[in-house]
Amino acid sequence: MDFIEITPRLYMLRFSIGQAYLWRDAGAAGDDELTLVDAGWADAADEIEAAIRGAGMRPENIRRIVLTHGHGDHVGAAGELAGRFGAEVMAHRLDAPVVRGEVPVPEPVLLDWEVPLYERAHTAVPHPPATRVDRELEDGDELGFGDGARVVHTPGHTDGSVAIHLPHHGVLFTGDTVASVGEVQLGVFHVDRERARTSMRELASLAPGVVCFGHGEPLTVDAAAVLRAAADRDTP
Repeated sequence: MDFIEITPRLYMLRFSIGQAYLWRDAGAAGDDELTLVDAGWADAADEIEAAIRGAGMRPENIRRIVLTHGHGDHVGAAGELAGRFGAEVMAHRLDAPVVRGEVPVPEPVLLDWEVPLYERAHTAVPHPPATRVDRELEDGDELGFGDGARVVHTPGHTDGSVAIHLPHHGVLFTGDTVASVGEVQLGVFHVDRERARTSMRELASLAPGVVCFGHGEPLTVDAAAVLRAAADRDTP
């Protein structure tokens, strides 16, 4: 796992498949408050803890873990980290039953070229244990970090997929609705590709300055224009 600073408040935790993000809010007397957006792989808790400590922060200050959706490479270590450090786990109401293990992960509707990719990814990523969800999210909910972070419901990848928008900082976490693999484009493995396209266009309308994807390198230069062009290009 790689731990990469994107901005002085924003860090990426990169795994062999996918990534998670850490946001830091300055606290009193240097006691920073930390938020994880997604939680990597199921066996990654020790690595995540070590990386945070190695960057001079305290994982005990992880206050919340916001899951963009219920897939294994995003739920991952959420339960173990929450248990260690008392963090609140958040997921959209429609994906919360998947995260808790009450219903199976919904099968995507795959394009022909996605089939071998999905088979490889499905085999490689460890299946996460059932994970508690302390707060079920809805569109527009404020999350208590990042000077006003808000939920943007982005159905299509899964029914309960969400993006997280920090308008004060111009930062957008897209989950897997959008990817940056080779170029910025609609992500893969959607349960409803047309709804995912609609969600991608909504995210582009937010005109963010930094875009963080579930897969692929973050956008930090001309992010709004690149995301808008990708959404326009993918419109049927």
